[in-house]
Amino acid sequence: MERKEMTQEEALRYYKDAYSREKERRRALLQKLAKAEKNRAQTQKKIDEIKESLLWRSSKPLRVVFHRLVRMKERLSRYGSLKGIARKLNAKKIEKKAAAQHGTASFPVIEEAARQRLFKFDKEVKFSILMPLYNTPEKFLRQAIESVMDQTYEGWELCLADGSDAEHAYVEQICREYMARDKQYLRPSSSLYCRILYKKLPKNEGISGNTNACLAMSSGNYIALFDHDDVLHPCVLFEYMKVICEKGADYIYCDEATFKGNSTIDDMITLHFKPDYAPDNLRANNYICHFSAFARRLLDGTSLFRSEFDGSQDHDMILRLTSRAKCVVHVPKLLYYWRSHAGSVASDISAKSYAIEAARGAVAAHLTSCGFKNFEILSTKAFETIFQIKYEILGNPKVSIVIPNRNHLEDLTRCISSIVERSTYDNYEIIIVENNSTEEEIFVYYRQIQDNPAIRVFTYKGEFNYSRINNLGVARALGEYVLLLNNDTQVITPDWIEELLMYAQRKDVGAVGAKLYYEDRTIQHAGVVLGLGAHRTAGHSHHRVDYRNLGYMGRLCYAQNVMAVTGACLMMRKALYTELGGLDEKLAVALNDVDLCIRAWKTGRVNVFTPFAELYHYESASRGTDLSGENAKRYEKECELFRERWKELLEKGDPYYNPNFSLDRSDFALKLES
Repeated sequence: MERKEMTQEEALRYYKDAYSREKERRRALLQKLAKAEKNRAQTQKKIDEIKESLLWRSSKPLRVVFHRLVRMKERLSRYGSLKGIARKLNAKKIEKKAAAQHGTASFPVIEEAARQRLFKFDKEVKFSILMPLYNTPEKFLRQAIESVMDQTYEGWELCLADGSDAEHAYVEQICREYMARDKQYLRPSSSLYCRILYKKLPKNEGISGNTNACLAMSSGNYIALFDHDDVLHPCVLFEYMKVICEKGADYIYCDEATFKGNSTIDDMITLHFKPDYAPDNLRANNYICHFSAFARRLLDGTSLFRSEFDGSQDHDMILRLTSRAKCVVHVPKLLYYWRSHAGSVASDISAKSYAIEAARGAVAAHLTSCGFKNFEILSTKAFETIFQIKYEILGNPKVSIVIPNRNHLEDLTRCISSIVERSTYDNYEIIIVENNSTEEEIFVYYRQIQDNPAIRVFTYKGEFNYSRINNLGVARALGEYVLLLNNDTQVITPDWIEELLMYAQRKDVGAVGAKLYYEDRTIQHAGVVLGLGAHRTAGHSHHRVDYRNLGYMGRLCYAQNVMAVTGACLMMRKALYTELGGLDEKLAVALNDVDLCIRAWKTGRVNVFTPFAELYHYESASRGTDLSGENAKRYEKECELFRERWKELLEKGDPYYNPNFSLDRSDFALKLES
């Protein structure tokens, strides 16, 4: 059937009718939302009454069985069949096998341990390991001390300050037992003589006071912090010495795992493989945690632990000292085992509820010291001590939203309408870069929307080149900040511009990106990982994960540093964009956004992904996803250019993506050793 072209009047009527329908639909939705909220409150009240009833409490066993059946049904639905579930279970077995490689199986054999003990480093370092004690269970205490004595690097001292009460007098006896054992092991003439130091405190002074007492006993040029109920990998100090000598590291941390209280370290609950130093991650979440070691000089003029932050004293300390450090180094190996038992923070943060406010206070003190004002620190759905930080927007700068477009009236109408109707930030302009459209109705739409003084349309003539089109739009931009946006996006969160702008305003930030969803609310973009995917160029983390998922270690719930963000929604200071030369026009379609972000990162800035700016992205609706024929050749050519340009960086690996993760999957699955 031959397609009938619309007249200008018909197109104008079509647009006005569509706009009216959209406004009416939005009004109806708001009414439904208000009614739903009222019903929700009434329903919640009824639920609370039911849960307090005797019948509800006594029927718990039946509910447990019922919910298991429901979960089985959901798995069948999600994976399609019992075979699908079997594949998922097999994947979990693979993960369990990978995890086993990081327990006692990773400990050095006798010959390797001997080699490490005899190895001569270029620098002389003594680690003062601070271990405050308070009513420590005997088994836990013995395992902790023995894990220090088993270190293959022997330049250490263990400083024990004991605040235990009279009922736990055995703590002192055990400590003195190991002191005698270590003296017997060492030659009297050795410079390492008396490596275990013990002091009985008149009273328990809390975690901060007891640790500071340990520090007062110490004499090492590096300080290391160790909890009295945890376990060290025997090679951790040796690995730390390597990065001190090779990189000049003055603050060091490693990966860690939690394990069940009365079990061996191989009985792991969670494995935390961390990124390299990421300041925005650290502000939102104390991801560094254990096992921190640092040069003593970083403490000059400042305290180790501050008692007002008891419960999150380590977060406060890490924020302060990493800010002072010249070289923060992450050793991407699992070298610390955090015991989870009743009363430990590893078991449940609610066991120490005061830690929540202490953590909030620690972050606030750090932000204030960095010159930030009028910020908010909010707990997120992931965890009470994983925060959303809302920085103050400075002034009211103009944001130029650059949208390339070719035809696709429906996509562009949806995109523009969502910006105009939902955005709470009002000082913006929209620049549409018209690229060889052929349908008359899109030009009618252009004329109509330009009645809005905030919207302008410029024409690009030539073959499709995403980089060149965006560069043209940015060159025409009047704003201090530019926001590259695909025409197949739709705003979800009203304050999306503010959430991006609060980071783009910082001088230490390059590009900022949003959380994007497919139409089915699975994740399309949550930050870009360098080297991820079959082409080993770059890929999106958490791809196709459900929008309700918290992400690996809660990563989908807080703003964080990433190597790159997608150009489908990318904000940057215009001056920086211009300084970097914009998107590389040799990368006409693929990887130009990643390339831009890397160049920003190479200037010493960080790039930020924030999950608090959310949009739909109906990916590639504008130009399709066909990678056959000429499109495939062009894509591979651009991938090869990217791989050659960033060869060294690709070989080193993405600093924000732990090398223990597989590059074949986007779900942070551990890779298996061959």
